[in-house]
Amino acid sequence: MRKLLLMLFLTFTLVGDKWGYIDKTGEWIAKPQFDDAWDFSEGLAMVRIGGIEDGKRGYIDKTGKIVIEPQFDVAESFSEGLARICKDGKCGYIEKTGKWAIKPQFDGNWAFHEGLAMVMEKIRGIEKERGFAKNIGKWGYIDKTGKMVIEPQFAFAGHFSEGLAGVEIKYKRGYIDKTGKIVIEPQFDDAGDFSEGLAMVKIWKDGKWQWGYIDKTGKMVIEPQFAVAGSFSEGLAMVGIGCIEDLKFDGKCGYIDKTGKMVIEPQFDDAGDFSEGLAMVMIGGIEDGKRGYIDKTGKMVIEPQFRVAGDFSEGLAIVGIIGSKLGYIDKTGKRVIELQFDGGWHFHEGMAAVLIRD
Repeated sequence: MRKLLLMLFLTFTLVGDKWGYIDKTGEWIAKPQFDDAWDFSEGLAMVRIGGIEDGKRGYIDKTGKIVIEPQFDVAESFSEGLARICKDGKCGYIEKTGKWAIKPQFDGNWAFHEGLAMVMEKIRGIEKERGFAKNIGKWGYIDKTGKMVIEPQFAFAGHFSEGLAGVEIKYKRGYIDKTGKIVIEPQFDDAGDFSEGLAMVKIWKDGKWQWGYIDKTGKMVIEPQFAVAGSFSEGLAMVGIGCIEDLKFDGKCGYIDKTGKMVIEPQFDDAGDFSEGLAMVMIGGIEDGKRGYIDKTGKMVIEPQFRVAGDFSEGLAIVGIIGSKLGYIDKTGKRVIELQFDGGWHFHEGMAAVLIRD
């Protein structure tokens, strides 16, 4: 699933707005013509023609040519050779030819990771859960032949990552292996994917939610102590010290290593994961804060100056300043594609989807 970069600039796409694709020189590969556009993955990109509710989704190649006609109600990027598709209320998977690899039969599904994908089957009727009446479903896992290898049984199920997947049983999160065996007992109130051997988990401790990290045996290797936490990336993880009230973080962010040692002291008002050696950090509040980039020593290598700033991908990051449009910088902070777009995504496979607003 892609990460939204520009929530401060874009909350939705208006009628008349069009997406296209540029290369790293800023030249158009596909002129703005699509009503939505996703990153390129495995040589193809999902595009939408028409509105959010009634539009249809298909795929283009790197010349901008439509190679799978827009016909799907829901479609996402290709992953491990298949793309998640929903049509007429049921979900399945297609190959890059557009042919069904696994015909629509599920009530929900997600992309393949490490050879398996989560799929949902609704349970008929309405069940009361935590005092609320709701239609419920159970999640299981299929392989690329469409065979159900782990029967639908979980209220929540995550992607497999490093051989394990987070699942929910009786309102607690734990982890299963690819046979469906529970290898880390459900005991956490929330749990993230494993990354670089560790996963972040949340428990209620000392009257508040706190995050820590476990290894693949389930051992707590970094004790729960953080108000917010991110996955490990390039050896470091973003953590926040402070409190959360009304879903708002009131504290400072820094970075720890895998021993739990604070290697970059909490000093930032927002911070992202390290990517290609740099991480986005913010100084100041949500309304007036400025974003820049630090290296792994905590040194500010690109001074805070941007209203919007995304992670580096393929050497470039999307940025914007107050009262301007969006463009891309390199790792020196040099603007290599001028501020001219109303929205955009990371570069993937040499191209980025960008928005032009009428």
